[in-house]
Amino acid sequence: MKKPVIWAAGLCVVAAAAWVATHRGGNGAATAASAPATGTDRGAASAPAIATLQLAAGDVTSVSRATMQSSIELNGSLKARQSAVIKAKVAGELKSLSVREGDAVRAGQLLGQIDPTEFDLRLRQAEQQAEAAKAQLDVAERALANNRALVNQGFISTTALDTAVANANGARASLQAAQSATELARKSRNDAQLLAPFAGWVAQRLAQPGERVPLDGRIVEIVDLSVLDLEAAIPPQDAAALKIGAKALLEVEGQAAPVAAKLARINPSAAAGSRTVSAYLEVMGQPGLRQGLFARGRLMTGEREALTVPTSAIRIDQPQPYLIVIDETQVARQRPVTLGVTGLVQGVPVTEVLTGVKDGSRVLAGRAGLVADGTPVRAPAAPSAPASSANTAPAASTAAR
Repeated sequence: MKKPVIWAAGLCVVAAAAWVATHRGGNGAATAASAPATGTDRGAASAPAIATLQLAAGDVTSVSRATMQSSIELNGSLKARQSAVIKAKVAGELKSLSVREGDAVRAGQLLGQIDPTEFDLRLRQAEQQAEAAKAQLDVAERALANNRALVNQGFISTTALDTAVANANGARASLQAAQSATELARKSRNDAQLLAPFAGWVAQRLAQPGERVPLDGRIVEIVDLSVLDLEAAIPPQDAAALKIGAKALLEVEGQAAPVAAKLARINPSAAAGSRTVSAYLEVMGQPGLRQGLFARGRLMTGEREALTVPTSAIRIDQPQPYLIVIDETQVARQRPVTLGVTGLVQGVPVTEVLTGVKDGSRVLAGRAGLVADGTPVRAPAAPSAPASSANTAPAASTAAR
């Protein structure tokens, strides 16, 4: 009975020793596997390489000094300088209206007629009252002449003569009042006719025959498209540069070619609240121009030498405008800039740069999109903008390669 117990105890001791040896070795391997990486390995894992951005030829432009035509951006709607809404001068039924939208009219042309029956009767009544007043004046004047002869002969007193004079004066005043009433009735009769005040085109027909129109009721609108105006609100900082006669080029809806205009008038007062100044540009009429079309363009205010950059390259997605500059190490850097006036160089919109970059700096054009600060770039062989920066492009490109 003792031998089996001794053999069982021995087997337990052997098993326990094997278990301890196995787990001790396993712990050593796990510790080695889980040991922290060295400083070199950690840096390589946390800082992956940034891919280089390949730029096309049109993605790069440059800052250059050039003679720019300074200008002011403006926009607004075209409006006919001469327009009129013909209203009813007398109340009545609209008997006829012979024009519709788009019809051309001449100055003085009869456009329509308000029923004249009532006005004809009033005119006839006034004329008859004037005839009666004239007859009474004739009687009074004859009585006055007779009384004067009788006074000279001593048959009547001067008091009777004074009464005859007063009667004649009263009859004369009654005739004049009747004549005035006749002219007033004749004017009302003429006002029943609707006449075009000037040559132009019918823009709106606001009433139909058969309707009863009130006094000052709107009937038809006429516009003259030979000269149009564009009213533009100019910011106060640009208002000082406005000069009568300054030229402008406008892009008008529906017009393929730019439309020429000139500054005709400047409002002497600024608008309350916005403090903008209204400028009125004169646009000569031409086929396709219509009242109400929207137009935008630039008003030329002079020429000046300035450090310029294409306006499309300026980024405004941050509180301060900035440019994305390609530095000497071929890395894109964001540079905040201070801007001046806008203008044109050979028809390309440019903006004056006052601070932030220097002449010849290469910048990303607007078509390149947003590029993060610090992105390596591979620039093309030559920039797509001013020739003044072309000399620096080949060297930079070679350095990039």
